[in-house]
Amino acid sequence: MQQHPPQAANAWRILFLLFLANLFNFFDRTIPAIIIEPIRVEWHLSDFQLGLIGTAFTLVYALAGLPLGRLADTGRRSRIMGWGLAVWSGLTAINGLAWNFWSFLLIRMGIGIGEASYAPAANSLIGDLFPAHKRARAMGIFMLGLPLGLLLAFFSIGAMVKAFDSWRAPFFIAAVPGLLLAAFMFFIREPQRGAAERVRVTAEPVARPLRTVLAIRTFWWLTLAGLCFNFATYASNSFMVPMLQRYFLLPLEQAAVATGLICGVTGLIGLTVGGWLADRLHQRYARGRLLLGAFSMLVACVATGYALLAGRIEVGLFVGVFSLGWLFSYNFYTCVYTSIQDVIEPRLRATAMALFFAGLYLLGGGLGPVVVGLLSDHFSHGAMLAAGALEMNETFKAEGLHNAMYLIPVALCLTMLALFQAARCFSADAARMQGTLGGGDTLPAGAAASAG
Repeated sequence: MQQHPPQAANAWRILFLLFLANLFNFFDRTIPAIIIEPIRVEWHLSDFQLGLIGTAFTLVYALAGLPLGRLADTGRRSRIMGWGLAVWSGLTAINGLAWNFWSFLLIRMGIGIGEASYAPAANSLIGDLFPAHKRARAMGIFMLGLPLGLLLAFFSIGAMVKAFDSWRAPFFIAAVPGLLLAAFMFFIREPQRGAAERVRVTAEPVARPLRTVLAIRTFWWLTLAGLCFNFATYASNSFMVPMLQRYFLLPLEQAAVATGLICGVTGLIGLTVGGWLADRLHQRYARGRLLLGAFSMLVACVATGYALLAGRIEVGLFVGVFSLGWLFSYNFYTCVYTSIQDVIEPRLRATAMALFFAGLYLLGGGLGPVVVGLLSDHFSHGAMLAAGALEMNETFKAEGLHNAMYLIPVALCLTMLALFQAARCFSADAARMQGTLGGGDTLPAGAAASAG
């Protein structure tokens, strides 16, 4: 019978706290995507400027994540997460005081620095709390903060704006729970690094950590997959609400709820079921998680592409078909995040996650909103010229934004291809990592043979 390394005694309690912080992480960063149309109208902005708000946040998030991720591999992760949570929650409140486009943009960039401290440290901590055969489920629970944060935001922000008759109110309200959670972070008792591997992990730092991580082929393909996937998700999250408002003529509150169904409800199902299924496949096939991820991206590409190509169909049908694609897309998190931990040794996991997020956000999430915004302005102008009109109007803007959203299924297709390539390298890289540690339970029985 295969012996698994132990699980930390306080693992589930810490995971619940990490999940809550992750929920408010995504709640806070989603607010601008919901109130973007009132801001556009008040400050007379283009879609390119709207995309720039998301892109500036994402670029700062990615760059700040590199040193903060390395710090999480050598310092106390609970303090890093606690201070980061306090910073981004405080700046979220200040965001509600922005007086023009540039002040709004600069404050969002500050929030990006605070949020960058969280994900590498939290992912590294989960790797030490849970052994490999339970990590997909643990990661699925942690990542439930994403759809629940989106769901809470999309279902409540529109109502807040309507109740207070101001797009600023949600920023003040969102800061309160984040500041309270920050205090709890400092009391987390961290396990020893590598505790879930049943090996003694030396505290001595790895020489040339960046070069060591970047030498792993699976990591390269997973980063490329993440780049494409984040392009799609950030483009969708940034512009789905305004597209539903312009193209399907929904009011803000209804457009936000519909987007919550697409991005939030689907994630509740995808991450719980996907995490369980990914763990089952991993125990039977070394490459099972990544092949599941590739298949899921194929379904996501087809469903989202069809929903957009169908044009002005009944809005309920659009939401239903697009939601089906987004449901499968959530398997990316349980399949890819856990696979990174399977090929990276414990001392380098936070560094690897910081590099991974840098690729995701610098070239993926950072480009998604601004490229779609640029294309939206371009297609809107083309629609205006084709109609022989002399002035831009909301009809042309709706057509332009809808056409720009076709980049989403294209990016999901590229994600699928990258995951197939990662699956080809995975077994050898996972076996090599276990050989470095001298044991563990990352690969299922018989997988070592396939690694050759």
